Amino acid sequence: MTTLDRVREWIRTGGEGPAARSVFVVGLGRFGTALAERLMDLDVEVMAIDTDPELVNKWAERLTHVRVADGTNPAVVEQLGVVHFDSAVVAIGSKIEASILTTSTLSDAGVQNIWAKAITSKHGQILERVGADHVVYPERQMGERVAHVVTGKLIDYVELDDGFVLVELVVPASLVGKSLGESAVRARFGVTIVCRKPRDGVFTYATSETVLEEGDLLVVASTVADAERFAEFATDS
Repeated sequence: MTTLDRVREWIRTGGEGPAARSVFVVGLGRFGTALAERLMDLDVEVMAIDTDPELVNKWAERLTHVRVADGTNPAVVEQLGVVHFDSAVVAIGSKIEASILTTSTLSDAGVQNIWAKAITSKHGQILERVGADHVVYPERQMGERVAHVVTGKLIDYVELDDGFVLVELVVPASLVGKSLGESAVRARFGVTIVCRKPRDGVFTYATSETVLEEGDLLVVASTVADAERFAEFATDS
């Protein structure tokens, strides 16, 4: 797990409402299986289904609960007790019709927290209309992440919400030796330094009394525009 993954998990479990302890995953492609394995690493109960017997057999030993089943079939969804899971993820890739029908079926069954993978913006809009609570664009989001990191200005970049991100970067030279209160980063750049990791140290929460030192890694929360402006400042200073 990367630094930003840890921070994102901290935010998820520290927010309003309980964290999901059981998740139903439809689709055992690369996205669905990576998600299912990561959830299991986080001690979340996972049931995964796919219509392809070969994929189910392939993952049967690595995932606790995996079955050959069709998520577009209301009877199957009811039989599997999907409504009792905290969340459901429609991880179907290029089969757009199946993705939409599955999302609609889960919504009609009363599943409360539905996440769905979209290929295009239009696909995502349809998923929202038929019942998806959250739509994700893995390829687009990864492309944006790599674009920001490959410039060398950032170490890592994660979009938490539309237009709001967490970024990891080395402390700007002009801020070394100053406390966060003294540097007035939030007032000057509109960013919040969430935590700091000194060289050969561990991450700790940042406060106004935190003094930044050369080589520190910072995790910063802000809008995309403010993050980019702060990254430019960090590069130039």
